[in-house]
Amino acid sequence: MTLKWLIFMFVLPFLVIFSCSDDDGMNTPEGKDPDTAEEVSIDRFSETAATLMVRTEANGLPKANEPIDYDQAPFITTGLGREGEIVEYYNFDVQPLTPAPIYVFFKEGSSSPVEGQLNVINVVPGDNGYNDFWQVFRVTVPGDYVANTISSMNELNARNYNIEALNTVVNCPVVPKGSTATKRMGDESSGLVRGWYKGQIVYYFNFSESSLEINSNGEIPVSPIFVTFNINPGEDGGGPASGFVTEEGTVQTHNVLATIPQNTGYSPLWAVRIYDNSGFGSVMDLGSAQSAPAIGPGPNVNCPVVNIQ
Repeated sequence: MTLKWLIFMFVLPFLVIFSCSDDDGMNTPEGKDPDTAEEVSIDRFSETAATLMVRTEANGLPKANEPIDYDQAPFITTGLGREGEIVEYYNFDVQPLTPAPIYVFFKEGSSSPVEGQLNVINVVPGDNGYNDFWQVFRVTVPGDYVANTISSMNELNARNYNIEALNTVVNCPVVPKGSTATKRMGDESSGLVRGWYKGQIVYYFNFSESSLEINSNGEIPVSPIFVTFNINPGEDGGGPASGFVTEEGTVQTHNVLATIPQNTGYSPLWAVRIYDNSGFGSVMDLGSAQSAPAIGPGPNVNCPVVNIQ
């Protein structure tokens, strides 16, 4: 599976619905119309969905199903690359190492996804097993398959279609309708993509700044990021709640990424390494970040790089 058709698959508008007949003359059910289907309410900031970005009265994070503007703080951060480059990345909170499955439909003998068929997922933020990162499963359907006949895992499980797990992983955070994140490193669309979840419509972003595959353990690879906070973890009010240290009067942090999309080993799932904020002034690249006084490891966070200056 190439990155080219993956990008095509995730950004193609799914508007065309087909119908056909069985050999016995009985009409098959028409494919469902995504334009008229019910839409799922999404909350990324509930206590069940979030880890670092849990909504409180104090932080004022968007309400359930309220569009999120990821081009505004605290959802975008300016940090440093391994050589001291200025980089920007989005913040999509903590994610597990095990990807969730996303089902992509192909007709027998075709190398392109079924035209008009939306991809199918079975978890959304707050559900057990949800992940912004999805392992692609290829579903092979007959040549007379009608796009969007299947819109849920229950419907898929009721069919005896061949399903093949691929090594490909895609970074597609599920968000409320109307959410925006306009920056991208690659040529993929910054618009929302529609998918099916239990017969309802979901919306998600697509970030494909670098190809990504599961490792030998079936997990998403990670890359280190070195960060420091205004108040060190372990102190009263310390850690993420206190915010990143920034250069005075700017949004420039000295959070340092060990890799950028052009580097071998890049991953948008970052293994956080926290350094003491006393070292902030001396940290300007990967070498100085690795030499800063360490506090300890943090969680794995989804932060796709979207700009390098």
